[in-house]
Amino acid sequence: MPLRAVLWDLDDTLFDYTGSDRAGVLRHLEAEGLTAAYGGEEAALARWQAAMERAFARFLAGELEFLEHRRERARTFLGVPLSDDEADAWFGRYVAHYEASWVLFPDSAPALEALAPLARQAVLSNSGTASQERKLRALGIRGYFEAVLCSDELGHAKPEPEAFAAACDALGLPPEEVVYVGDRLDIDALGARDAGLTGVWLDRNGGGEEPPPGVRRIRSLAELPELLRGVIGFGAPSAIR
Repeated sequence: MPLRAVLWDLDDTLFDYTGSDRAGVLRHLEAEGLTAAYGGEEAALARWQAAMERAFARFLAGELEFLEHRRERARTFLGVPLSDDEADAWFGRYVAHYEASWVLFPDSAPALEALAPLARQAVLSNSGTASQERKLRALGIRGYFEAVLCSDELGHAKPEPEAFAAACDALGLPPEEVVYVGDRLDIDALGARDAGLTGVWLDRNGGGEEPPPGVRRIRSLAELPELLRGVIGFGAPSAIR
């Protein structure tokens, strides 16, 4: 059966989340006078990452709303009690530095443009819908996607098969006609494969391990159009008008 649509992960696939977050955190901590207080840049970044992972896991589990998870990150990182308003204000100052650092990977826009005539495109993300919509518009790539589907509205998060199934349902396509592209082997490529999609693992770091059966690996998004050109169904109508 021909492949007719490409579902994309966003963070660390199209958008350089890790680089943007690092730059934003360092600028924020410097502005707040906190870098030395938390052991210097690398120690502070490690503390920030641990706070993010803990809170984000609770968000994905449905224990926290998206705004609440941000408050939890601020409280955990600082290690002090904060009111909601205080946590919102502190995290908001970080967000300003983070958003000023937003950048796409250099291969992202060319890949989206190359695929535009060949296949329908949409986003499936584990983040919040409002946050990802804002990000896509700020980065100038929202117009490539007919849908932006996120775990907070779907009620399921990758790698749950229900998340992928809901995205396919939104496109009106069976899973076997959809490709999923993401930077995480476990959450993205294997999750997609196990849900019946074609999983493509974007392995930018080139770890060397062979991809599992049923997963295709690329090192750069520049490889993606050629990989898919022979299997995407030409003439699949785009829903973007």
